[in-house]
Amino acid sequence: MRAVVRSSVGVRRAGLGAAVVSALVLALAACGSDGAVDQQRSVTVVGTGQVSGAPDTLRADIGVEATAGDVTTALNETSEKVRAVTDAVVDAGVERKDVATQQVSVTPQYSSPAPGGSSQISGYMATNSIRVTIRDISTASTVLSAAATAGGDNTRISNVSFTIDDDSQLLKEAREAAFDDARGRAEQYASLADDSLGKVLTIKETTSGQEQPASPGTFERDVAASPVPIEPGEQELTFTVTVTFGLN
Repeated sequence: MRAVVRSSVGVRRAGLGAAVVSALVLALAACGSDGAVDQQRSVTVVGTGQVSGAPDTLRADIGVEATAGDVTTALNETSEKVRAVTDAVVDAGVERKDVATQQVSVTPQYSSPAPGGSSQISGYMATNSIRVTIRDISTASTVLSAAATAGGDNTRISNVSFTIDDDSQLLKEAREAAFDDARGRAEQYASLADDSLGKVLTIKETTSGQEQPASPGTFERDVAASPVPIEPGEQELTFTVTVTFGLN
């Protein structure tokens, strides 16, 4: 018959292991009470909603450039031209409050240096531009043409873009569609996991498509002498929402 000998060290180790297990059980019990929110099972999904609407506003930067031998002459010429452009767009139907100065600048122009020499200032280029908001798109073609004619050959028209002035209703529809899409995805995941969908824990949203360019290029005097073709088309608003749902 073999005698069983237990050392005191083994007993101490066994007792230590039991203490560790007890501590873990207590920790889990604490998490199940005070830390329930932190340990809650959840699912995070991304929903997308997209709606379309016709743009009702066009914005454009209209500027003039002038080069002269001195700063004063260059500035005076652009000031005179930009006043003429402003009056022209107002006469074409734009409200004066929708015309805002965008940029005024003067930069020196340098001559090409001779071999062994250094470049010298040969003149100055002045730029004066305004941002015009056209709220009646049916007049946009006439407005741009009038601006180019009033400003002359140094007219520059750029950053032409369409937008929907009041898109609150479209955003509301896109938001609802995105959330419905997110809830549908979450319900599917909950079903696949043999769970039921709980309350919403977090919501994060993003939008895109609220402004779109009408043309990638820059209109100059020669293409704006006759009415500029303007086609607003339709603008798409995309709403994306990231939602975290609890699982029951």
